[in-house]
Formats: sequence, structure tokens, C-alpha cells
Amino acid sequence: MSEAFSQGLPVATRERPATRLVLTLFTVVLLVLFLLLPLAVVFTEALSHGLGNIWDSLTDPEAITSIELTLLVAAISVPLNSVCGVAAAWCIGRFQFPGRSLLITLIELPFSVSPVISGLVWVLLFGANGWFGPMLDRAGLRIIFAVPGLVLATVLVTFPFVARTLIPLMQEQGASEEEAAITLGAGFWQMFWRVTLPNIRWGLLYGVLLCNARAMGEFGAVAVVSGHIRGQTMTMPLQVEALFNDYDWVGAFTIAGLLSLLALVTLAVKAALEYRIGERSGALL
Repeated sequence: MSEAFSQGLPVATRERPATRLVLTLFTVVLLVLFLLLPLAVVFTEALSHGLGNIWDSLTDPEAITSIELTLLVAAISVPLNSVCGVAAAWCIGRFQFPGRSLLITLIELPFSVSPVISGLVWVLLFGANGWFGPMLDRAGLRIIFAVPGLVLATVLVTFPFVARTLIPLMQEQGASEEEAAITLGAGFWQMFWRVTLPNIRWGLLYGVLLCNARAMGEFGAVAVVSGHIRGQTMTMPLQVEALFNDYDWVGAFTIAGLLSLLALVTLAVKAALEYRIGERSGALL
């Protein structure tokens, strides 16, 4: 023990070899049971009847519609949340104002509220018996059980990701470079594009990545506002549930496998971004 202290080693490295081995094995077992085994089951079940059935499941009109709808919802909600997240992070990270703590709490609210409740909020607002539902019906506009409702539900659930990624980053960086740019005569947008955005680009990409992953995999909020109309409002997670309830195991696990592949790609890109952000932080220090 005294030798470890004399070498300045971290506390974790002073554990007995047997203890480290047990903890490592325990972690590996949990990883296999709760991550690798479910993934293996998904891909095994999808491949259980051959590649031909997988192709048939992916080319089914309802499956194609669910994939297109998932991509469409993500393509709308992620840019909206990116713009709003950057604006929120800018206000919170650069200024002190009354209600700042309340704004941070509101941004984090979707993390603590069930997604089902988030979807129910839009039903109460825009449903047939909601506050604005009758007025929208008279105008011929449809929000609930349509694409706009899916987008609204997804935007609400995924809103915090970009903002919460950028707020601590912008607070840590400070405003000295931006103030220098303003002093040298740069306008707001010139300062934003040439100073602010380059400084936060990796954090922004990280937040966008997390936001996109949640948008494509969201189930609870989307299920409430979708109405489960096949071929119209069924995103990929809802399609998996519908196929599973119909005992179409191959179709369900094929769509689930596609979502799992997207998740694995997301994890790989996330790891690369974390490495790049850590590398940049080390360079700044």
C-alpha cells in the first residue's frame, strides 16, 4: 500500500488483484446479459427464416411507410431542437437574468415527465375535444393522429438534449473570444458563425446525435398522438409493436434489428465525438 502511495497511483489501482478481477467479471456479465444478449436475440430471430423473409419484411408497404415516417419526423424535429437548443444555451450560458433557473428547469422537464404524459398534453390541446381541437377541425387542420402531432410529440420529448449538451460547454468556454470579436468590429452573425459556432461545433454535433437517436426510437409520446393508423401514422417503434401483436416475429425483429443497427451506429459516432471533444478539451488546457 505504501508503495502505491509513493508512486502516486489512483485509489482504484490499489485494490487487490482478486477484487479487480471480480469487479471486472461482474461488469462483463452484466454487459452480456443486458446488452449483448438482447441484441443477439434480435438479430437471431430476424435471421431465423433466412434473408429472403428479411427482404420481404423491409419491402412491405407498411414497413416502408414506417421507415419514411420515422426519418421525416426526425428530419423535422432534430433541426428545430438544434436551433432552439443553441438559442437556449446562448441565453443561459452568456447572460444572467431573472427566471434563468426557471428556464433551465423547464428545459429539463421532459427528462422527468413520462413520454406518455408529453403525448397526452398535445391530445388535450389539439384533440377533437381539446382546447383548440374544434377550431382546428373547422379550419380543416389536423394535428392529432397525423404527422404534425408526431412531430410535436417528438420535439417535446427530445428538446433537452441539444440545450443540456451546450449549456455547460458554453459556460466553461466563457465569452472572452466573442467579446474580442465584437470589440474588433464584428457584427452579431459574423461573430456567431466565425467564433461561437466553431467553438461549440463538436458539442452541438454530440447533442444533435443524441436528439436524433431519441427521435427515431421514441415510443410513448408518439403512441399517444398517432392513433396507430397503419400505413399513415406508424413509426418504426410502433410498427414493431403492431407486428409483434400480429405474431409476425420475423417482421417485428427485422424492424427492431434495423433500429438496433441505427443505435449501434449512433454509439460508434457518439464515442468518436466524445474522443474528439476530450481531445479538444485537453488541447485547451
